[in-house]
Amino acid sequence: MVAPWGLVTRRERWGLSLRGWLVLIISLAVAGGFCFWNAYSFLTITVRAPEAHVMVVEGWVPLFAIKVAARQFATGRYQQIYTTGGPISGEGGYTNEFNTFASVGAGSLREAGVPADVVQMVPARVSGRDRTYASAIALRDWLRTQHRPIGNFDVVTENTHARRSQFLFQKAFGSEVKVGIIGVDNPDYDAGRWWESSEGVKNVISEGIAYIYSKLLFRPQRENSSTSNSRE
Repeated sequence: MVAPWGLVTRRERWGLSLRGWLVLIISLAVAGGFCFWNAYSFLTITVRAPEAHVMVVEGWVPLFAIKVAARQFATGRYQQIYTTGGPISGEGGYTNEFNTFASVGAGSLREAGVPADVVQMVPARVSGRDRTYASAIALRDWLRTQHRPIGNFDVVTENTHARRSQFLFQKAFGSEVKVGIIGVDNPDYDAGRWWESSEGVKNVISEGIAYIYSKLLFRPQRENSSTSNSRE
């Protein structure tokens, strides 16, 4: 049917019935519940790389993750530890290599009992966005500059940051190496009931959003070496 003067038309269309809307709402509720209950375990993963004899510790991680890294190193599987991280927050950017999370992490590992001669800090100069990726690039470039083959390695980080760290380190190093990940649970709240803790909710939500951004929207900027002349 065409209205007078041809200004509007009437067309038949399909729409959801009451039963259809009910099925859709239930399906969305089930999917949302599944994502909610499994969010923490999805983000917090531990998957070690085969034949990995090098450990990388993100220097900003809390002391509980540092202690786990030290215990993992004591098992004898690893021969070298590299610590990564950019300028310490609140310092206005990079000033020197010792004022970085890489330096803080290296010091914490030595205090936890890891021999000083196996800990090498590799700081980045980036303090803005994409810090994890920038730290991975800094490590990759430093290893190339020092002519140190690394092979497969495992990254130690804090719980819900694990899946994103593995993804970004793998993107930085490419397919020539296999990047493993060790996600360390926060002892301040029950990982199985993370939604009962404000810290758990904050970790899961913020890292969930950040991971989705990394997978769907992250595009590496033009790479510049962000390392400094690192020392132990």
